[in-house]
Amino acid sequence: MKIGELARATATNVETVRYYERLRMLAAPARTHANYRSYAPEQIARLSFIRRARTLGFTLDDIRELLALASDADQSCEAIDAMAVRHRDAINRKIADLTALRQQLDDVIDACSQGRVGQCRIIEALGPR
Repeated sequence: MKIGELARATATNVETVRYYERLRMLAAPARTHANYRSYAPEQIARLSFIRRARTLGFTLDDIRELLALASDADQSCEAIDAMAVRHRDAINRKIADLTALRQQLDDVIDACSQGRVGQCRIIEALGPR
């Protein structure tokens, strides 16, 4: 499979595929006689794994660690569970922060009387305290 086909099959930009190769997260593929990249099914699965992990918000370092852990099917998945829990907890903190931010913005919007800019509560709230 050529790089464009791999990109389409995994909904990944061609440049992103090359980027993952440069980072050594995706092994450099074999080359055809015409010097085209030729990807194997294992590389398609690995790229799909990387893409899904990125979609879930894992960092590239986290994904490297997950890939390393996934390479030994007989080991305990305790480290993977711990990583997923830490990631979930970080997401929950971000959600709490965004919820508080939304409430502050709602309060400012609700205080707006639709009057003149000179009396605008939104502009006032954004100004120096």
